[in-house]
Amino acid sequence: MADLIALSSKIIDEGYDDGSAGPLNRINHELSVLDDNIAMVEAFSHAVCFRTDAGLAVFDTSGAQGGGRVVSAIRQWTDSPFHTVVYTHGHVDHVGGSGFFAADAEKNGHPIRWVGHENVGKRFDRYTLTDGYNQAINERQFGAFKRRGYGIGADEGRFLPADAVRPGTTYQDSIDLKVGDLDLELVHARGETDDHTWAYLPEHKAICAGDFFIWNFPNCGNPQKVQRYPLEWAGAMRAMLERDVELFLPAHGLPIAGAGRIRKVLTDVAETLEKLVGDVLERMNGGLTLDHILHDVRVGPGVLEKPWMKPLYDEPEFVIRNIWRLYGGWWDGNPARLKPAPDAVVAAELARLAGGAEALAKAAQGHADAGDFRLACHLVEYAALAEPENLQVHGLRAEIYQARRNQETSLMAKGIFGTAANISKEKVDPTP
Repeated sequence: MADLIALSSKIIDEGYDDGSAGPLNRINHELSVLDDNIAMVEAFSHAVCFRTDAGLAVFDTSGAQGGGRVVSAIRQWTDSPFHTVVYTHGHVDHVGGSGFFAADAEKNGHPIRWVGHENVGKRFDRYTLTDGYNQAINERQFGAFKRRGYGIGADEGRFLPADAVRPGTTYQDSIDLKVGDLDLELVHARGETDDHTWAYLPEHKAICAGDFFIWNFPNCGNPQKVQRYPLEWAGAMRAMLERDVELFLPAHGLPIAGAGRIRKVLTDVAETLEKLVGDVLERMNGGLTLDHILHDVRVGPGVLEKPWMKPLYDEPEFVIRNIWRLYGGWWDGNPARLKPAPDAVVAAELARLAGGAEALAKAAQGHADAGDFRLACHLVEYAALAEPENLQVHGLRAEIYQARRNQETSLMAKGIFGTAANISKEKVDPTP
């Protein structure tokens, strides 16, 4: 059992992580006791447990692949029944393990009160409507985890597990609950999602934050997901800081103890998101295009070097796009892209002008060799679209995207570029 509080305190107090602690978001399905009646199971998404005289209050159930191991870890700590399960939001790595909790409750004859924001059920419905799309996203974004046995989707070839439990107790803005002698104050705020809950537990001076804090740059720009809300996210951080809080429990990464440390990391998130929104809106109001803004607005390197702000999952460039989408719609300001020609038609013409698809791909290789992967990817993608069965082109495409994948920091960029490389590799050599 790791001393998670000591580890996070050391990292925050010293202001850096030299790597000796290992990953800050760990998937080991081990339970750590943080207090006599508080425990956390580290998983793809953690489960945070509070023991009361009436049973356990649990925040999140992890995903379908880890839910059984999470329940097993809790049962090694206590046989107290599951009384209330709160979903911090409806992402499958938080709700997908709910079937295992329900099975435990049925076996022991103790029904669970399932709690979440009113939009959690709507998210479940949307996942059903977009099941295939979300499975494809899941494979691109988390395929490497899945191959290591840490997948988050259901085993039966669907995104949301069939036994995922919908919340029976829902609320709109806030709700106060009791689990035995324990008070739970649940608050809704939009941030990573529109169905997010954070909770304050005054007896423990504790906050359960869900994904409002993930020990990475805030996941506020995911290029494959629906709208995020950066300014409201920052507002949630500031609302948390108004509480008398000494213990901060995120759904990913390490718990944090001490009001000063909590204030430090939450203020970093709030100020960074507020500045990004301000910088983007200033340029939008000045009539600049998305292309200009993307290559002009920056988050300072000193911010991104902090262990709790590194762009290892999401990154500022993606957040900028999301801010544009939130305030400005989908058109990026380039009139040629308002009603564009099909990509394949543009690609064929560019290849003709360049002297053929292979010439275009070789030009892309030259730019990649010079370190300009942005331009290289444009050119090699057009080459592959112009001649989709050209194996020489796909060989170069695989090399370029693999090289770009290797120099990226965020999991999202690595997943998309790596998938592109793998598609071309399979074209060149389809043998397993």
